[in-house]
Amino acid sequence: MRDMDYLNLLSHEFPSARSCAAEMINLNAILALPKGNEFFFSDIHGEYESFIHLIRSASGVVKAKIEDVFGSLMTEEEQSKLAHLIYYPNEVLITMKHSGEIADGWYERTIHQLVMLVREVSSKYTRSKVRKKMPEEYGYAIDELIHTDESEPDKRLYYNEIIKSVAKIEVADDFIIALAELIQSLLIDTLHIIGDIFDRGPRADYVMDELIKFRNVDIQWGNHDVSWMGAAAGNTTCIATVLRIATGYNSFDVLEDGYGINLRPLSMFADKIYKNDECKCFWPHLLDDNEYDSVSPSLAAKMCKAISIIELKLSGQLIKRHAEFQMNDRLLLDKIDYEKGTVLIGDKEYKMKDMNFPTIDPKNPYKLTDEEEQLVETLKISFLHSRRLQKHIRFLYSHGSIYKKYNNNLLFHGCIPMDENGEFIVLATDEGKYRGKDLMDFFEEKIIDAYFADEFDEPEKKRYGVDLMWYMWAGPISPLFGKDRMATFEHIYLEEKELAKENYNAYYEFSKQSEYCDKIFEEFEMNPEISHIINGHVPVKVVKGEKPVKANGKLYVIDGGLSKAYHRRTGIAGYTLIFNSHHLALAEHTEYDRKGDNTPKMYVTEMLPRRLLVRDTDIGEELKKRIFDLEELIECYRIGLIKEHERG
Repeated sequence: MRDMDYLNLLSHEFPSARSCAAEMINLNAILALPKGNEFFFSDIHGEYESFIHLIRSASGVVKAKIEDVFGSLMTEEEQSKLAHLIYYPNEVLITMKHSGEIADGWYERTIHQLVMLVREVSSKYTRSKVRKKMPEEYGYAIDELIHTDESEPDKRLYYNEIIKSVAKIEVADDFIIALAELIQSLLIDTLHIIGDIFDRGPRADYVMDELIKFRNVDIQWGNHDVSWMGAAAGNTTCIATVLRIATGYNSFDVLEDGYGINLRPLSMFADKIYKNDECKCFWPHLLDDNEYDSVSPSLAAKMCKAISIIELKLSGQLIKRHAEFQMNDRLLLDKIDYEKGTVLIGDKEYKMKDMNFPTIDPKNPYKLTDEEEQLVETLKISFLHSRRLQKHIRFLYSHGSIYKKYNNNLLFHGCIPMDENGEFIVLATDEGKYRGKDLMDFFEEKIIDAYFADEFDEPEKKRYGVDLMWYMWAGPISPLFGKDRMATFEHIYLEEKELAKENYNAYYEFSKQSEYCDKIFEEFEMNPEISHIINGHVPVKVVKGEKPVKANGKLYVIDGGLSKAYHRRTGIAGYTLIFNSHHLALAEHTEYDRKGDNTPKMYVTEMLPRRLLVRDTDIGEELKKRIFDLEELIECYRIGLIKEHERG
């Protein structure tokens, strides 16, 4: 049965059989092109400098392409200089001008080199797609240069005249910048971010700005992302969580300069309440310097303590409000003996490292003081009214999801919760019981409700969604968290390290076995023979011999620790997974050095049996459906069900 309403709408775009046929020719040609390059990143954690460098260098692919094209024509030093120009064209040009490095003929020679690279990296795309990535003002000139056959004398003269004209009219700098950015854009066709953009590192807002520039990007939310999303939706526990981590990692620039969050009320409150308290348990991790809002470590520690106590109170209120969370083991403020200085965990008492609790009423430890209530409300208003934060969160929603199926890869940040027998854990709620894929879909629906449900028309729906955002951050059956508990209290207050241990969900052991990966593929209706799971969340400790590829190549764990906080534990600085038309490859990052080469070590992990074409991809399936629809429309034109109405 034809969908005549749809075909009538389609006829406005293609008003004749001839226009349908022309589009079908175009689409069939696209299906025969090689598949575009997919890049996968995970756990960026605000490390904007290293992330932006990896994006601009395509995780080392730019340098590899330069070697392919100019390997025998340029020295290694010349190749490195050209690569650096492509990564940072504006900065390099300014530096070269100041140092007098630009000699006669340099512009013409460099433009020629960049055009040769554009030809190389654009060969797998249609001319139309490449043109769309060009800046409008130089689109014609660049298009002519990359498609001119220089073997013909007349064409070579034409080619050289374009380059000379660019240099003569003093737009060569802009032209070089345009070519460099075009190369960057063509090398990364699709960008996948497997969660945790936020926290720990200095400027997650800069990372978000970079992602927004991309034409084709998707994000699978991580637990650190969802805590910020919850904060932006007004969840005060998430707000306290975000602020505890930010003050604990000296990340004041991202809050105040990046998102305009007014921290003065918190700093004044903390300084007043903990004026004579050294707050040793809350001393910040000084991994990065702030450029705009330098806060002394002693004040940062006071602020961290103040907001940590508030977080423990608010999370306790949430846990008590939702028995279905099954998180009563996290209610520890009421287990403290405020006279003895101990806390009861299980059936054993442990000595507390800090017992200065001026804002806690031992008889009602989860109740905020009046000052804390006022502070929390002030902070909530600041988060809700931050235009830049709300813009970034909306982008996370519009381009994000809990999981994504794409080109036979299953992408998600954390886990598919499993029990000790390898069965999918069931979460019982008032709305029903959920496991496996249904559990992921349930949480995604609630995350959307938290931000988009109307608080006046759907107050219960909104409230439950907002509350559940914190559970997604720290809940034992949260697929984004993937651990049995968030041991914040134990980390801060107890000497016994074993008490602070957070046990990973059984998924992380079972998923190392190919049969359990197959079980997950079947749950998500994917072909186990050709599919992969791509995970973040758990740093791969290369220094301990761990490998990112597991389960006979069916599982990729690509969190190698881009964040500086993980470098000692992992021994590297993260991974990029690259999936092109020939193979899957991992780029192993080095610790970012502004003056260093920073080119990742790349190795192929899986060769494909044949080169993948667009027809083999999810986009190819969409194009095939489009071709079928056009065939249907042509048939309707042929038998007169729809009238052709081409003008002229």
